Amino acid sequence: MFRKFLKYFAILLIITTIAFFAFAPSYIDKSKNKVTLKVVNVQKVNWYDSIPFIADLHCDALLWDRNNLKHHSYGHVDIPRMQEANMAFQVFTIVSKTPKGLNIEKNDDKTDQIALLSFAQLRNPKDWFSVKSRALNQCRELYKSAKSSNGEFRVITNQEELQQYITDRRINKKLTAGMLGIEGAHCLGDDINNLQLFYDAGVRYIGPTHFFDNSWAGSAHGINKGGLTEKGKQLIRKMDSLHMVIDLAHASPKTIDDIFVLTQSPMLISHTGVKGVCDNNRNLSDAHLMEIGRRKGLVGIGLWETAVCGTDADATAKSIRYVADKIGVDKVALGSDFDGAITTHFDVTGLPLIVNALLKEGFNKEEIYQIMGGNIRDFMLKNLPGR
Repeated sequence: MFRKFLKYFAILLIITTIAFFAFAPSYIDKSKNKVTLKVVNVQKVNWYDSIPFIADLHCDALLWDRNNLKHHSYGHVDIPRMQEANMAFQVFTIVSKTPKGLNIEKNDDKTDQIALLSFAQLRNPKDWFSVKSRALNQCRELYKSAKSSNGEFRVITNQEELQQYITDRRINKKLTAGMLGIEGAHCLGDDINNLQLFYDAGVRYIGPTHFFDNSWAGSAHGINKGGLTEKGKQLIRKMDSLHMVIDLAHASPKTIDDIFVLTQSPMLISHTGVKGVCDNNRNLSDAHLMEIGRRKGLVGIGLWETAVCGTDADATAKSIRYVADKIGVDKVALGSDFDGAITTHFDVTGLPLIVNALLKEGFNKEEIYQIMGGNIRDFMLKNLPGR
């Protein structure tokens, strides 16, 4: 009798384990990356599909166990949906560690939710324990997508590649491209030499911190919220020498101030809101906004509620208007945070709604071309490595 019980228990355990690995990753993905509006036959201006370069500064799709060459009914971004939205260029950012109880006020680095997610996704066992390994694996995943895309998706690493892509896309509007960025230099470990490793893997912008303080800098959401450490200063100098763009998203105010003192390079904040419209610990102050503008930098405005104090395209357009009025229409862009474990009003196919909202804010066609991607194109053509 006991043997029979063990047999049935073992069978049940096997079935439960198979079910967990088969369904848990997609369930987590669906539950974390929601949309409140299913876009169907969206009303778009008659010139929407002629916008030459639609682009976005921040998307976390690589974190999820998803084939980005296939169309999905959940989440926010994949290559087919980019093509449907006439989207030319998406920065795919790497999330390598997030703490339990994630919030915008105060987090430590003691827990690691991405370790459990990597286990559930049956990633390489190295990814379960090493933030560097899982970050490098996400880099490789983007290149695998490009290799398997029959030429419809490219990874951009320099000005020459971007210029060639722009030229080719004038002939074939189905072409799409992406670039790699990193949220949080903690994935470098304590070794600045790992910066070259990630540069060689295709990463072209890095935010020094994500949701917790690390050995390089203080986070806006960390415990101490300090500035750059001595190692962090070395990191910024090394990034400058490699023409890697500095991303100020999630950096503490002190870290941002320290970076401004250390370098005169143009920089971006890939996904944010502004305190002048939506005042919270996550968003950018007017003083920092003005300095980014002075340096001919770029501000990516998000699509989620904490960023813009609203849940629709109108809320995002309102913050875009604020930035444009403060520092110029040539210095603001989309920084959606798609697939960043957030709820948005729509997925990437809803971008025409942003255009409609920008028109209501009084932007003209040429200005909308800039906001929807032209500014990102021009910034990268100036600030990526030459070749």
